[in-house]
Amino acid sequence: MSCDKSCPIEHTVNLIGHKWKVLILRNLHNNGTQRFSQFSRGIKGITQKMLTQQLRQLEADGLINRKVYAEVPPKVEYSLTELGESLKPILEAMNKWGMEHMDKHHQ
Repeated sequence: MSCDKSCPIEHTVNLIGHKWKVLILRNLHNNGTQRFSQFSRGIKGITQKMLTQQLRQLEADGLINRKVYAEVPPKVEYSLTELGESLKPILEAMNKWGMEHMDKHHQ
């Protein structure tokens, strides 16, 4: 794995390297489009402030879409972009590795 002037691993870590980002992406991959409250319930320990920050960053990086519906109260839904969908093999590999690691340490 070459990392001369620009490192692909570093680029990937910069996009998804935060704990909460990976869990947000996991929820979207597993459950499809979600609203803010669904993330709050589905990700243990995340604060509203942190969830808001991470959703904004994922949107700015082009990994998720944010759709606002003109209703009162406003309805906002989040979904994966094509770029976000392309992370599925990485998340599946992380899941597989985690399952194998957990199995070895829980015997």
